[in-house]
Amino acid sequence: MADAPMQHPDADKLVGMEHEKQYDFQLPEEYFYKSEKGLTPEVIEKISAFKGEPQWMLDFRLKSLEIAMKKGAPTWGPDLSGLDFDDIYFYVRPNEEQGTTNSWDDIPEEVRATYQRLGIPEAEQKVLAGVGAQYESEMVYHSLKEEWEKQGVIFLDTDTGLQEHEELFKEYFATVVPPNDNYYAAVNSAVWSGGSFVYVPKGVEVDVPLQAYFLLNAQNIGQFERTLIIVEEGAKAHYIEGCTAPTYASDSFHSGVIEIIAKDNANVRYSTIQNWSHNVYNLVTQRALVHSGASMGWLDGNLGSKVTMKYPSCYLLGPGAHGEVLSIAFAGDGQHQDAGAKVIHAAPNTSSSVVSKSISKGEGTSSYRGLVQIHEGAENAKSNVECDALLLDDTSKTNTYPYIEIDEKSAHVGHEATVSKLNEEQIFYLMSRGLAEDEAMALIVRGFLEPVAKELPLEYAVELNRLIELEMEGSVG
Repeated sequence: MADAPMQHPDADKLVGMEHEKQYDFQLPEEYFYKSEKGLTPEVIEKISAFKGEPQWMLDFRLKSLEIAMKKGAPTWGPDLSGLDFDDIYFYVRPNEEQGTTNSWDDIPEEVRATYQRLGIPEAEQKVLAGVGAQYESEMVYHSLKEEWEKQGVIFLDTDTGLQEHEELFKEYFATVVPPNDNYYAAVNSAVWSGGSFVYVPKGVEVDVPLQAYFLLNAQNIGQFERTLIIVEEGAKAHYIEGCTAPTYASDSFHSGVIEIIAKDNANVRYSTIQNWSHNVYNLVTQRALVHSGASMGWLDGNLGSKVTMKYPSCYLLGPGAHGEVLSIAFAGDGQHQDAGAKVIHAAPNTSSSVVSKSISKGEGTSSYRGLVQIHEGAENAKSNVECDALLLDDTSKTNTYPYIEIDEKSAHVGHEATVSKLNEEQIFYLMSRGLAEDEAMALIVRGFLEPVAKELPLEYAVELNRLIELEMEGSVG
């Protein structure tokens, strides 16, 4: 990566604080409503009543709870035994008023100060088409620049999207990720709250990003945003998501669902830098339906959380559709990052690329879990997977679980996986040029991640670099 992003003068401002204060922003827990702990029909009915939802949504929620109870938690992957639903608040409402504001001045001072420290208002003014900010279970701020509103772009919190565009919402909601898809999708479907609703009309190119930032503050909280993005034929959009939470002695739970529909010849990108604190279980379902000639790109950065299970997916449904997943995972002490990708080729001349980079240090474990599936009739489908892992010491671990299923003889599929350790000669060379050992290690790590990081906008490349530096502190000695 070029030197400029690493030396950007606003790096500290964009990211926040020193490493020891990185997650030290606990705000007073003053809420209008906090549900009883546990996942029950009564909690779901309370959520729906607070939001004034139509009957069909309440019915959908209660049916999703039934599905979740029948499915039960998965028994594969990382250890989730420490996640106790009976100790989780599934809904926390910050304010009495329903809905969001489009003025930062209307947000409580303590919450506003936290978002300002994360660089959100400044970034909004400089480089963003629109911004959403979620605090606990509800969106507290949402704004879209007038130039995009005039072109028919919709960028709302999901609850408002349901209220103001019910027919459009109902047409697409839960069509990409239905409740019976997996256990955590069913849980999200039962208690979802907040998230973003994006609609880009035919031919409209939103050439600057839309961003949402998700903040957890309360102890033992669950956050279950539901994001629905519809990009019509020939349109273009880039959505960026960031996440953070303070550290507590007890665990919290984040389980979002992201549904994306890329119509014919649309171009969609979804970038996320998730920097949850190390007491958060982060279990997310992300999926896109990609139609003829459309392109879908996921850029997925996971540098926080206790456990992550997240596999951005592209279902290539039309001829010429393209899917791309660029993934970063950093697992430190006590962390298990189980991330990867899923690409389904269901039409001729489709193509996909998966690049996964993982780093492990201390007692951390990173895992790549991926699926490439090429259906019969997907003639001339092409897919390439590169999976690279870097171990920073002798105690960290990495795993690779690639699944490749090919039912079409004309398909071209490549898979490459490497595992490496920090090169002592490279470290020695950099130290001989005046760098301290920890600086040399961080520089090598940034170089390892460069193929993915270079795809980020400048401001977010700065953030990623700074977060890597924070995670690398204490790696020596």
